[in-house]
Amino acid sequence: MAKNRFSSGDGPSQRQLRMGELIRRTLSDLLMRGDVHDPDLSRFSVTVGEVRCSPDLKVATAYVTPLGGEGGKELIAALARNKGELRRLLGKEMTAKYSPDLRFRLDETYDRLDETRRMFSDETVQRDIAARDDDEDDEDDRN
Repeated sequence: MAKNRFSSGDGPSQRQLRMGELIRRTLSDLLMRGDVHDPDLSRFSVTVGEVRCSPDLKVATAYVTPLGGEGGKELIAALARNKGELRRLLGKEMTAKYSPDLRFRLDETYDRLDETRRMFSDETVQRDIAARDDDEDDEDDRN
């Protein structure tokens, strides 16, 4: 298969990124307005952090988290139960040729961010950073 001459790497294409952002905004609006009539889903305030599309745009994986961070498994189960209705509503709202199959995953970005902050606040890491900064200042003074 010929390689796309405009591709600059292994990451997502501009088309995938654009479609993912369109789906993210539309899905977020649908969930905020409560267009899906499911009592289990309506009790959650959902944050849609990111949507990644497959290269053929037929599958979209939405990374979601409940506001407050509790009840993630119940949220994923409720979204999976209503994915057909969400796909139908998404197709009506978007101007795409077809609406992709939706998959939902818990967004663990915030958990990793907390872990990174914890690591940077560790005293041995702070000592290493301070030592590195001192070394760079010494090199600048020599030049």
